[in-house]
Amino acid sequence: MKEIRLHGRAGQGMVTGAELIALAAHYEGKHSQAFPFFGSEKRGPPVEAYCRIDDKPFLIHEEIAQPDVVIVGDSSILDAVDVCKGLRADGVVIVNSRKSASDLRLNAKNVYTVNATEVALNHFKKLILNTVMLGAFCKVTGIVRLASVQKAIRESLSSLPAPLIEANVKAIEEVYNLMACSAPAAKAPVVAKTGRKRK
Repeated sequence: MKEIRLHGRAGQGMVTGAELIALAAHYEGKHSQAFPFFGSEKRGPPVEAYCRIDDKPFLIHEEIAQPDVVIVGDSSILDAVDVCKGLRADGVVIVNSRKSASDLRLNAKNVYTVNATEVALNHFKKLILNTVMLGAFCKVTGIVRLASVQKAIRESLSSLPAPLIEANVKAIEEVYNLMACSAPAAKAPVVAKTGRKRK
């Protein structure tokens, strides 16, 4: 079983992000679930969402305490939330940040950063970070394929205007290509930024 915990702020789409991962896993013949945890109903407070994926059916349905992967859509929560809490020893953390992985000083061996904010603003003119971060998730972990997430986007967002759907598809592919690693996760922490890549 792979357990994924997503962190962000209310209104940034991290709950939908978890649902898209689960749907992508379903397309690949896996069993999955996704659900949120809201600490507040107000827009802006920290929010957690969870996704579980396994090759066989499972009945567990509770908050994820020991994730294999943590996705952080908004690095401003790092001062308020211990995103690495319970992370498995070989776990992966993917953070939306302009900083390098080493500069974040997180308590994790495998940390990756990507400037998802810049990509989101380029494509959407606002902070829609869920789909953008999934590009990094696909590249770093290899848990689900990029094509499966893109299919999930087209199905789940089918009520939206076609240009907006395609903007999401292109944004996730852009971030996937920005990540300076090979799927599944490389061991060395890396940082990817629009227009350049560096270790």
